[in-house]
This record gives sequence, structure tokens and C-alpha cells, in this order.
Amino acid sequence: MLKELQEASQMSQTDVLLKGLEVLGDYVAAESGESSLGEKLRELERVALQHAEEIRKIRKKEDVIRELVKELKDVDKIIDRHNCDPSALIQILLEIQAEKRWLSKPTLMWVAERLGVPLSRVMHIATFYKAFSLEPHGRHLVQVCLGTACHVRGAQQLLNKVTMALGIKPGETDSDMKFTFKTVNCLGCCALGPVVMIDEKYYSDPSVDEIKKISEDLE
Repeated sequence: MLKELQEASQMSQTDVLLKGLEVLGDYVAAESGESSLGEKLRELERVALQHAEEIRKIRKKEDVIRELVKELKDVDKIIDRHNCDPSALIQILLEIQAEKRWLSKPTLMWVAERLGVPLSRVMHIATFYKAFSLEPHGRHLVQVCLGTACHVRGAQQLLNKVTMALGIKPGETDSDMKFTFKTVNCLGCCALGPVVMIDEKYYSDPSVDEIKKISEDLE
């Protein structure tokens, strides 16, 4: 049969076979209601990609849930150290802030639930005291004093130097979550002014290069 088709069409056996497969493919595609096998394959690819995206979203949600569970377990340890005492609310929040570097909404809700106090009271305290932050902080806190004594000695110039060294402005956290930069009205060391406090250490009017060196030596 193949030889007869080859002679009739004056095509090689390979070309006859390929042509036969092409005709067969068109027939199968027509039977399935598609114009070509290519369209069917593209549809299957689209469905596969859709399922892959759904799986990615599910895994992302699972990661978020695992992180939340870990965070609340850590908060539980702090609350348990204070025997779930509502009168220790501020101290509990301070310890959470020190460990997590911020107070997330789920954390505040969990503290309110565990201590049996209204969420409104917890939120009021968290927003009233400047020691607390409702946004993620970097691993290191940088504070420049803008008090009167520091101001007259060049606090603005020091502010500019810190901005240049860290690449962020006051009120910002860098993309690596390494530094959070803030300004304060007083750091309690006026004789050193102008002064910048990095974590728990004070530095009197450091240069840009000195600030960079200090920041590099932190980790």
C-alpha cells in the first residue's frame, strides 16, 4: 500500500508517512471539534499553567499561615512569662516589640484575646507610646537627635550625613530590613551633640565614612 501511494504521488516513503500523519492529525482534530491539534495543545497548556498558578497561591498562603503560627507561638511564650496578667500589658508589648521589632495586627489581636482585655485598649497603648511601632522595623535602629542642643551644633548636617551613608531618609526602613532611620527630640546626651544613636550606642558627629564603617561592622 505504501509503495503504491509512493508511486502514485511521486513522493519518498518518508514524505508519504509524514503526509499521512498530518492527515490523521487533522482528522482527529476535526472529530474533537478543534481546528487543529495545535489549538488543543495550547488549551491543555493554558489549563496546566492555570493549575500551576493556583498551586503557587496555595503554597504562598500556607507559608503565610506557618509564619503566623510561629509568630503567635513566640508571643505566647512572652505572655506566659507574665502569667497572662492583664496589668503586665505594656511590659508584654515592650518585650514583643524588642523581639519582633514591631507589633503586627494579628499579634495585637492575640494579646487581647490571651489577656482578656478589649482590643481597643491594646491598640490605644500600641499607638500612644512612641516605643511601639505598627510597621516592620529593620534589625538596627538609627536615631538622630534634633533637640535644641544638637540642633544648634549641626543636627541637620548630621541628618544629611546619615541619609547619605545609609541611603534612606528619616522614617524609612531599607529594603534589606537592616536599618530603620528615625529622628527624636532628645537622646539624653546633650554634651555629645550633635549625636546619632545606633542601637544602644551613641556617636558624636560621625563622618559619612565613619557611619558606613559602623553600619558594616554591625553584622
